[in-house]
Amino acid sequence: MGVPILILGESGSGKTYSLKNMDPDKVGVFSVRKGTLPFPEGRNFKIAKHATYDLIYKVLKNPTLKTYVVDDSQYLMVNEYFRKANDSGYQKYTSIGKNFSDLFEYIAYQVPDDVTVYFLHHTQQTSDGKVKAKTVGQMLDNYLTLEGCTDVVLLTQTDGTNHFFLTQSDGSNTAKSPEGMFDLKIPNDLAYVDKRIREYWGLDDENN
Repeated sequence: MGVPILILGESGSGKTYSLKNMDPDKVGVFSVRKGTLPFPEGRNFKIAKHATYDLIYKVLKNPTLKTYVVDDSQYLMVNEYFRKANDSGYQKYTSIGKNFSDLFEYIAYQVPDDVTVYFLHHTQQTSDGKVKAKTVGQMLDNYLTLEGCTDVVLLTQTDGTNHFFLTQSDGSNTAKSPEGMFDLKIPNDLAYVDKRIREYWGLDDENN
């Protein structure tokens, strides 16, 4: 099975920048809203602009790379929400949640075992102050917990100078990872993350 991973963080917190150390010849980027990466080397990456569900499924059906990134993945839901803005009733929320969840399930059960797919995703705060993956409203939250679709959820954080990933929850967020995979805080570096995930689960490591 393929491996979907959630990378959570506020806008500007370093989610996309974490691609900087990855080999641009060995990673494919599905850019749902933006078309560029925030570092000079970004021009060398393979970027599919204005990516949609259809495009992502088309590529992942016969993947030619071992690592893919869906940048600003919450816009897959937002774009569908806007397309259905005039639809009444609860059905549109069910559909939005199902389509996003189905993509995770497809990766987990239909994509080759050694393919990793990173979802760079914005965060929101719940009414009790907990930081979680952003959706398009409480109605959708009633149907779908995004963090439940994957075993690895990393949260971007900063101490004011350096950026890093938090790998386990302190009770105020939904970060998580399998026992022994990572230290509590690790570099904001997807190349390192991908290498460690492949080592931990014994995946083909030729991508790193």
